[in-house]
Amino acid sequence: MTFLTDLEDFSLELCGAAARVAVPIFRAGCDHEDKGAGTGFDPVTQADRDAEAAIRHLIAARFPDHGVIGEEYGQDRPDAEFVWILDPIDGTRAFISGLPLWTTLVALRHRGEIVIGTVATPALGEVFRGGPSGAVRLRDGTAEAIRCRPCPQLGDATVSTTDPALFDPPAREGWDRLKAATRLTRLGCDAYAYAMVAAGRMDIVAETGLKPWDWAAPMALVRAAGGQAWTWEGQEPSGESSLLAVGDPSLVESARQLLMR
Repeated sequence: MTFLTDLEDFSLELCGAAARVAVPIFRAGCDHEDKGAGTGFDPVTQADRDAEAAIRHLIAARFPDHGVIGEEYGQDRPDAEFVWILDPIDGTRAFISGLPLWTTLVALRHRGEIVIGTVATPALGEVFRGGPSGAVRLRDGTAEAIRCRPCPQLGDATVSTTDPALFDPPAREGWDRLKAATRLTRLGCDAYAYAMVAAGRMDIVAETGLKPWDWAAPMALVRAAGGQAWTWEGQEPSGESSLLAVGDPSLVESARQLLMR
């Protein structure tokens, strides 16, 4: 446990290394490429690549036996006992649009289990970390414990997804049912929405088509804050996956029934 706690702190160092690369580029005129290959606009910037390279360099220097799975540079020792799962800039569309809700996602998998999830918002100066020691929000050197809020009634819930246009038709129908059953909907927050669930400001996030670097850190953060996060089918995420994250566990089944009807 002490070693995992030390690695919680190390996840903050990794986010800091990414921030030192990405923040000076943000809103400073950053060119981008489209890697969507005809499947829809999917931008990538040099900030994405350089931020992940900075994280990987720090891991290799400190823990050379650890594995890494990252969006930009793929897998390195993915079968290691400890594997870091990285998305250097989650929300690149927001990044190139000058919107501050892009995040750096850092997760740690230990013997197959995601044990640490850190969601940093460098443009806002916030970091949300979940792990064995619980869930905290860090800002200006101060750590504040966070917790998902009670919300036993679906009709009182605030729900989020990045963009309903990303759903295929069956998933879009499920999303529309869930949206209609809840009180308030917020869109376009990317992974910051999961941080708001963990911090007790929102209640549900539902997304599909996520890669491990998209879902690993948010899942661990929400769980550490007392919430639940599973696929829409109610299973442990694996590979490309959907994710349903709820702050109040009593909402899981009612949300799933609407999504999967």
